[in-house]
Amino acid sequence: MSIRATSDQWWKNGVVYCLDVETFRDGDGDGCGDLAGLTDRIDHLVGTGVTVLWLMPFQPSPDRDDGYDITDFYAVDPRLGTLGDFVELVRTAHGRGLRVIIDLVVNHTSDQHPWFQAARADRSSRYRDWYVWADEPEADPALGEVFPGDQQGVWAYDEATEQYYLHRFYPHQPDLNVANPAVRTEIARIAGLWLELGVSGFRVDAVPFLLEMNGIEDAPTVDPHEYLFDLRQFISRRRGDAVLLGEVNLPTEEQREYFGDERGGGLDLIFNFAVMEKTWLSLARQDATPVAETLSALPSVPFDCQWASFLRNHDELTLDQLGEHEREECFAAFGPDPSMQLYGRGLRRRLPTMLANDRDRIEMAYSLLFSLPGTPVLFYGEEIGMGENLEVPDRLAVRTPMQWSSEEGGGFSTAPVDRWPAPMPGGDFGPDKVNVAAQRRDPESLLSWMERLMRRRNETPELGFGAWKVLDSGVPAVLAQRCDWEGSTVLALHNFAEEPCEVSLTLEGLDDAVALDDLLDGDRHELDGPKAEVALGRYGYRWFRVVREGVPLQP
Repeated sequence: MSIRATSDQWWKNGVVYCLDVETFRDGDGDGCGDLAGLTDRIDHLVGTGVTVLWLMPFQPSPDRDDGYDITDFYAVDPRLGTLGDFVELVRTAHGRGLRVIIDLVVNHTSDQHPWFQAARADRSSRYRDWYVWADEPEADPALGEVFPGDQQGVWAYDEATEQYYLHRFYPHQPDLNVANPAVRTEIARIAGLWLELGVSGFRVDAVPFLLEMNGIEDAPTVDPHEYLFDLRQFISRRRGDAVLLGEVNLPTEEQREYFGDERGGGLDLIFNFAVMEKTWLSLARQDATPVAETLSALPSVPFDCQWASFLRNHDELTLDQLGEHEREECFAAFGPDPSMQLYGRGLRRRLPTMLANDRDRIEMAYSLLFSLPGTPVLFYGEEIGMGENLEVPDRLAVRTPMQWSSEEGGGFSTAPVDRWPAPMPGGDFGPDKVNVAAQRRDPESLLSWMERLMRRRNETPELGFGAWKVLDSGVPAVLAQRCDWEGSTVLALHNFAEEPCEVSLTLEGLDDAVALDDLLDGDRHELDGPKAEVALGRYGYRWFRVVREGVPLQP
């Protein structure tokens, strides 16, 4: 495969960084993060090795669901800035070589959106059929609650029009009717605006809910995947290199449909929930078998497509694809207190606290993330090891303000804390102990280590583009992977256990292998034939590039 075939697939060999503008940095001192404050910190992101900035919703919103309840898809929330501020942010990011993608949240609106207000005010309104209504909705097991216990079903009664409206999320977030051609046209128009303003694509929120037609009259007239293909084609026409990153929390065999056919045509990237969940099960058991089996069973994806790998996102750490006993294992290991759990399926904690702030284990987990097949995705604050604040309700516990310094306000804002979106954690994870400024000065800090890891990931195209497979390490605690690309081979080894070990690997098809170059510490290990003996320490990890006799190496 020629480099010309992959040189424009920027989403395959990058690092995605997700943040909420509201909690990243306050530029005007009002207590709320804003676009100007974010723009001032672009160089921090570029310096870490991040290549793609993903912005959570920043449009006008009553903010009853952290901005995911939108009242105007074509504007910026005045608390966060203006369209001019957004364009300046994108222009600054592009000037530093950083791409920007944004959330596309179009499976529902806020109940305060003018479309819904018009729909409930008059049954004859043209917006009436932009939502899903029923006189007496029948119980449908396919219409499950997204937030069990908080949602009160998926149908809400509207007294003004004496009908029920569908809401897969909270009652204040009525579902849009994607079976209506006018709604599909409007979604394309929304995407078109932000593409014109310079974004490089979208993270599409809750894709199955967007495409699901249950509860919608005349649903058989619309093929969900055909609609996804149409949206993909529209975005490609507007901007050829724009991507769709989809939130599709389904088993991998069902996720495969969302990539399209063997040539693609659907989503470009899909979050790999199954591998994420089995990784946490492996961490709980100190046994790599669950994640190894899941990786081995992943379906192949089209050439232009990619998995998006993550260990922690902006929601609860969902474990819904695990069996009940497996989930209880993870709860016992990483969140035994009920206050740490949410919806009976997930944990509202960040990675360092779940791993007891064990630096060896934290490094191993992130080394694994960056070597998994797919594009790594980070949540803001992961680069410095931020913790959660369990005093903040629900999933907002992990969405506390970014900790920039040890000064009052943590470098986030000069306003009183009661005007902030949420307070920062205290104790060992407070801003006096965990912050960017201190770690930037310390070559042994987590931030410095993460910068080196991201730089090495960006310099290792085998991991982004290569064909990969799981190897038999002979040690249940060790996950061994191999990636081959353009005649070059990279091995990644990760020990999930506290006990050191030694593994023996046979390098099939590499009879001319003479050495292993350690990509993380710079050492070279000589080989005597295509067999490698590798020692791994406590939660040890190694990346190697195979040196072959007479074959030039990648840098």
